[in-house]
Amino acid sequence: MIKVEHLSKKFGELTVLSDVNAEIKKGEVISIIGPSGTGKSTFLRCLNLLEVPSGGNIFIGDTDILHQSADVPKIRQKMGMVFQSFNLFAHLTVLENLTIGPIKLLGWSKEQAEKKAIGLLKMVGLGEKIDSFPDELSGGQKQRVAIARCLAMEPEIILFDEPTSALDPTMVSEVLAVIRRLAKEGMTMAIVTHEMDFARDVSNRVFYMDEGIIYEEGTPRQIFDFPQKEKTRAFIHRIRNFTYHIGTPNYDLYAMNGEIETFCEKHVIPKETRNKVLLLVEELLAIFSTGSGTQAFDIDLTLSYAEKQDSLDLIMESAGAYLNPFEENVLSDQLGTTIIKSLSENMGFQRVNERNRLRLTVRKP
Repeated sequence: MIKVEHLSKKFGELTVLSDVNAEIKKGEVISIIGPSGTGKSTFLRCLNLLEVPSGGNIFIGDTDILHQSADVPKIRQKMGMVFQSFNLFAHLTVLENLTIGPIKLLGWSKEQAEKKAIGLLKMVGLGEKIDSFPDELSGGQKQRVAIARCLAMEPEIILFDEPTSALDPTMVSEVLAVIRRLAKEGMTMAIVTHEMDFARDVSNRVFYMDEGIIYEEGTPRQIFDFPQKEKTRAFIHRIRNFTYHIGTPNYDLYAMNGEIETFCEKHVIPKETRNKVLLLVEELLAIFSTGSGTQAFDIDLTLSYAEKQDSLDLIMESAGAYLNPFEENVLSDQLGTTIIKSLSENMGFQRVNERNRLRLTVRKP
């Protein structure tokens, strides 16, 4: 139904979208997630031409909506949009907000438009609010009216731009319930959201956006349980990172250990786990310092704490010759390796770009 090819968008010198490629099929629900400022809302606004793309192609069915011959107003009628700020007409009643579009743009009679509107308001649980004005409604009610107003135009596709971000937590569930109902009824939808549990529950596919592109996509299970890329994994699991670079054999061990302690305290990591981390770092540095040599002393240490799993990963990279401490007969002294194995699990080694990369999970108490 929607096909996007090499979409880009610039605001002056700022590149917001660089090379977006995507396809949304009829009846699919796509959740779009990612950090703030990565182009998620701009992507939606380009789909219905509220923002004019700087390059690329957008096809709705067989129609390239960026072609000069495209009938943009007609295309927009097929694609409704629900905004985070509701965008209701404050001077019109709820009923009038729903009927103005069908009457003026679709040529419906007042009676026809009102009948449709009343049915939609009942569907979103607001049948008794037809004569109310927007300022008499709660935030959740306003957003449900906005959804009903969008449906009144009988769109084939609905775009939701963070539909719950302006709502109090108590009002979020009532809006999400309406979207869930639309999903069950087969409405094609693309939803920018920060509600991860909702995205997992309602979506056919999830787009993770970062760096102005769709950085990773897949089913909810693939994205939330088995993300393939580091940035996706960090976002999904709300990972907090500590990094430390060692560029000389005369590094300040006490300063580094102090920073590790501070990181662990900040994330309420138990003292027993902290002590394991410090011992692991000491043993790993003893091994990798030997392999680095003084001429190219280059070691990167990273601690990654995944709040959701309550797990702590330790990654150490070093320049120099190939050195996998877990291979037999690589080290003359195996005591350090034995200590590392006893304090950790899920150990893995890679040789990447002429660097040794060891990743392990600190064993819980």
